[in-house]
Amino acid sequence: MAQQHLDPTDPTAGPSPTGDALAGYLRAQATEFLRALRQHRETGVAASNGREETVDAARALRRSVRRVSGSLHTFRPLLETDWSETLRPELAWLSGTLSMEHAYAARLERLLLALHRLSGATVFPVQSAAVVGGRSAGPDPVPLKGAPGPAGPPTATPAADRGNLTVGAAKAGALLERQLTLARTRAHSTALQALGSSRFHAVADKIAVLASEVPLTTTATTTDLRPLATAAEERLKDAVTALPLVTAGSPYNAEALIHGLSPDPAPHPQDAPWHQVRLLLRLHRYARETLYGTDGPIDVRLLTAGQALDRHRDASEASAAAASAARTPRIAPATAYALGVLHADQRHEVEAARFAFQQSWQRQAVSTS
Repeated sequence: MAQQHLDPTDPTAGPSPTGDALAGYLRAQATEFLRALRQHRETGVAASNGREETVDAARALRRSVRRVSGSLHTFRPLLETDWSETLRPELAWLSGTLSMEHAYAARLERLLLALHRLSGATVFPVQSAAVVGGRSAGPDPVPLKGAPGPAGPPTATPAADRGNLTVGAAKAGALLERQLTLARTRAHSTALQALGSSRFHAVADKIAVLASEVPLTTTATTTDLRPLATAAEERLKDAVTALPLVTAGSPYNAEALIHGLSPDPAPHPQDAPWHQVRLLLRLHRYARETLYGTDGPIDVRLLTAGQALDRHRDASEASAAAASAARTPRIAPATAYALGVLHADQRHEVEAARFAFQQSWQRQAVSTS
């Protein structure tokens, strides 16, 4: 079996895209950034009345920044080196700073919803389970052994375990809410400071110039973009090949659970390669947008794989937050138990996301015989 090319070099796509296509794409993203920045400033003045609009503007800012940064990375041989190498780390800083507040909000909602589902207790006021800041509150979960699930044969877990979970869930939810709300507040303050800083204004000025003038090299207008897009695809395929897709096809991965419940607060080493694949998949998508335009053909398989990796990222970060909360000194045993069950639940969702990615990616395999 061999994997089919995602084919950014399809000869039926029309004339070969050159640096002019890249310049047009970058100008469009820079214009979108300036539009979102203006909307953010207008709605940010009255955040209490325009909270949803402010969130939408911040999301649009991050979206355009990611695309500009990704294009600078993939097509850097066609751009002035000093300019692009100076701007890329600033864009990474800005995107990361703007994303943290909404990441903490989505993580808290995801964990509280999971606690409510696992324990049957009301651990927080009813909130919307919609996507928060571009992150999902969680897909339909993989039931845990001993956790309450849909109607069916009774589990072998004693009722006392359910009782312990119910007792600890409220305190676990309160602890998570304190920790993640504090982190979200700090992230909000950091974002506000960043948006008012001279560093941000310098980045915004460069993007404003980009909206009218793209610093291409002298040969960029006659250079085919497709070899660089193909190189981005190959990097993605190499990273996927290195993933333990056989393990991802298994329903249970005890190694990840054992590490997460250990005293070591470092992220599980299993997760990092998957996060890297997610970033490379994003770069590949942006390269396709540059070649075909944002209204070009949508590869449903790429979209499905990307959604699975987003779920993987969200569940991985949520499980780390639950494990971190469980390490809080002097918490009650019932609280620690509830956090342990919550951590295991999120690690199960990590495995489910890996399995979903494996299924979507391997649909691209074709026989060479």
